[in-house]
Amino acid sequence: MILGVDIGGANTKAASSDGRFSEIRYLPLWKKAPLSEHLEELSTRLEPDAVGVVMTGELADCFECRRDGVLFIASEVERAFECPVHFWGLSGFHRSVSREMALDLAAANWSASAALLLKDVGSCILADMGSTTTDIIPVMDRPLSGCTDLERLLRGELLYTGLLRTNLAALLPGVELFGGSVPLSSELFSITADVYLALGDIEPDAYTCETPDGGPKSLKGALRRLARTVCSDLDELGEDGALSIAAQAKSRQISIVSTGISRIAERHKIRRVVAAGVGEFIVEDACERAGLECIRLSEIYTERLSDVFPAFAVARLLSERYPMSQVRAENCEYE
Repeated sequence: MILGVDIGGANTKAASSDGRFSEIRYLPLWKKAPLSEHLEELSTRLEPDAVGVVMTGELADCFECRRDGVLFIASEVERAFECPVHFWGLSGFHRSVSREMALDLAAANWSASAALLLKDVGSCILADMGSTTTDIIPVMDRPLSGCTDLERLLRGELLYTGLLRTNLAALLPGVELFGGSVPLSSELFSITADVYLALGDIEPDAYTCETPDGGPKSLKGALRRLARTVCSDLDELGEDGALSIAAQAKSRQISIVSTGISRIAERHKIRRVVAAGVGEFIVEDACERAGLECIRLSEIYTERLSDVFPAFAVARLLSERYPMSQVRAENCEYE
């Protein structure tokens, strides 16, 4: 098995190059989550022949700088796996990581996704909405524009809005309630996971991050948290009022993503978008609003692999270095 691992600040994702295995584990690095134990368990359980690694977790605020984060993550991976480990960076694969080249690996998971999609689909825009951010990547047969997260933020190729972990106070300046405009309190009372749980777009088991109040991942719990964003509760606001906040938050997030995709589409003259990630359905709605063609990545590779696409992508790319595994990957229909 060729295994791909995508280590983020909040979630660690894994997938095999043949598409038969995929997994997401919530491991918040800033809370000293047991990353090494999880990686060792993966190694023991799966016994991979080789491992490809991408990461974004180096930005977690438990590290003084991104270089330190990259070096920490790399050392944890190398310690956990006995097989060859290959780290994917903006310049391709590396067998070892030094402080001098560490930033080549920083937040490079999107480039693995783009490299595989160019091979399998061709020119397009990859819009990958995860739990925390949305990548809007022009996939073309020429060098990409933004490379670091700062550069991609400047170019609109990275949006800090996600399906689960976005604070509603950062998403919505205010909501319309009772015939007036109500500003949201700038507290961490509710997140987008509450929005989509309340609206029935996700099931409780898809609410993989912590709730802001430590309360239940239930409809009632989500509605309570939504009500708190306007300094209220369900006794005063009612369930309909909380659901109205959720609907307005969803519409706002779709608008943000739609505007972002439209700008990249216009800049690069590309009209075809591939939607990926746990927020694939939001990207699809955003493309419809923008009048752009949208293909769901789940229709190409299955929903499981769409949710962990950078991990799957780095595994597929690495399989090209291991011919027998590449043959198995090419023969797999990702069922």
